Amino acid sequence: MTAPDWSSIYQQLRQAGIPVQDATTARAVGGGDISAARQLVSRDRDIFLKTGPASAFDMFVAEAEGLAELEAANAVRVPEVLATGQHAGDAFLALEWLPLERPGTFSERLLGEQLATMHRSVNEQFGWHRDNTIGLTPQCNSWAEDWPQFFARQRLGYQLELAAENGFAGDLQEEGARVLQGLPAFFDGHIPVASLLHGDLWGGNWSGCRGKPVIFDPAVYYGDRETDIAMTKLFGGFGAAFYDAYESAWPLQPGHAERMGLYQLYHVLNHLNLFGGGYLDRAISLMRNL
Repeated sequence: MTAPDWSSIYQQLRQAGIPVQDATTARAVGGGDISAARQLVSRDRDIFLKTGPASAFDMFVAEAEGLAELEAANAVRVPEVLATGQHAGDAFLALEWLPLERPGTFSERLLGEQLATMHRSVNEQFGWHRDNTIGLTPQCNSWAEDWPQFFARQRLGYQLELAAENGFAGDLQEEGARVLQGLPAFFDGHIPVASLLHGDLWGGNWSGCRGKPVIFDPAVYYGDRETDIAMTKLFGGFGAAFYDAYESAWPLQPGHAERMGLYQLYHVLNHLNLFGGGYLDRAISLMRNL
């Protein structure tokens, strides 16, 4: 990835009221699997900066709006959005720099409590006011009143269509069609509210910060809160204290264990579409278990 036009970025940051100088040091940091990530070190304040090609601008704006939506819930801490911008071939997202640390049991417990509070921020419909991305994959969020239909069409159905375009046919599509046909049975007696969701809550998208939890890199929308919990169990990174605290604050509904695999399937299919056939067997196995 080529270096961005730093003078233009610094100028736009100053126009947004962020006092940085052209002599600011930019240090590469972790977290740049999709975008380049840097710490801008200046006399005034440190900044976490994501940069990418101009085509990434809308993705950065959607992320900024998602962080603002989560912040408005006044539940779990998120990084403050400082600015978004683009110039010529570059786009960027500037966030406050947070001194992240390995979370302990207290942070895990607090995250469980705060996530339950966040999930109590609800909407009348499922979706969001705009589309965004899950990783680099477009995520459709058109408003819908029916959750099973929303999840079937805008989550599993969309990912299966992408998989077909990517050359994954045969068993994957056959098993996928069976899951979609049988999907209503998973919601017999389960009518979820449209909770505010992080949308991509795996272990790499939360951390400790001065002894308390912080979440970031969201794929925000309003949906069944069980989807966030299912994602936490897909790739690890959450301890027993987190789940105990969440259950104490807002117990999950009967049947959530059976729906967990359904909700995890969305992310496994997305990984298949993003990273290739290494996830094919896992997706098919998950479908057959469902």
